[in-house]
Amino acid sequence: MINGFNKTGHSPLSQGLGGLMLGAALIAAPLAAQSANPALEAARSSGQVGEQTDGYLGFPGAASAETRRLADDINIKRRTIYVQKAQTNHVTVEEYAISTACQLILKTKLGEKYQAPDGSWKTRTAEAPLRDNRCPPAP
Repeated sequence: MINGFNKTGHSPLSQGLGGLMLGAALIAAPLAAQSANPALEAARSSGQVGEQTDGYLGFPGAASAETRRLADDINIKRRTIYVQKAQTNHVTVEEYAISTACQLILKTKLGEKYQAPDGSWKTRTAEAPLRDNRCPPAP
């Protein structure tokens, strides 16, 4: 290991997050199902709600109280899943949430908002979204 990186040029954290991607992929479907609410889908489409780099939904701009309530409810459910899966995988909740965020940001649809690694909000285009450098390369 040189300067915190192994022979492959990846930090142990990025390798750990890469290893979690399978687990994150397995929970991405249930997380997406939680957001199948038509009101929340409309909020996603209009840019009121987006995927954050920490694995939770955030608010790129003004959002109604109902939209905030729906997103907060999903975030509580996500947190519960992250805690359970982190314990199973012997990682921190933050590491598991970030690994899930990598997948959820990849799954954003054209026109939806997502948080870039620098904290700014971006609108998804046909190009791959900007993702945290701890995320494994997109397939």
